[in-house]
Amino acid sequence: MHTIIDTDAVNPVLNEILKAELAGVVRYTHYSLVITGPNRLPLVDFMKAQAAESLLHAQQAGEILTGLGGHPEQGIATIEESHDHTIEAILRESVGHERRALDLYRQLLKLTEGSSIYLEEYARGQIGQEELHVIEMNKLLRDYSIV
Repeated sequence: MHTIIDTDAVNPVLNEILKAELAGVVRYTHYSLVITGPNRLPLVDFMKAQAAESLLHAQQAGEILTGLGGHPEQGIATIEESHDHTIEAILRESVGHERRALDLYRQLLKLTEGSSIYLEEYARGQIGQEELHVIEMNKLLRDYSIV
């Protein structure tokens, strides 16, 4: 594969994606536990679904990484938390997390564009999913203001 794509450049980005997605598992699981208030039940389900999707994304990135001869790191990205567990704060932190993931997938796209259809399409698909997450969270934030 190294002759098709620059695995020395791609594999570190895939490792960062893996760690970011694993941080998402922890982040969204945490949020599902600390959310309170009248909208708790649908938001808990939403956060649990986000955690499950983050795990799937981490596994996908890890499979590609190892397929390209890389080695997955055993850690997660830094999880920034305000310790403010209001719905607004949780959603704003979530939007920030999704935007950071979006940046990583865009980096991957730039590295693979024109050299690997599979990785290019993978990156584009993940970008689309992350953009949708930001849109959905902004809809949830409308009562507070759009970020």
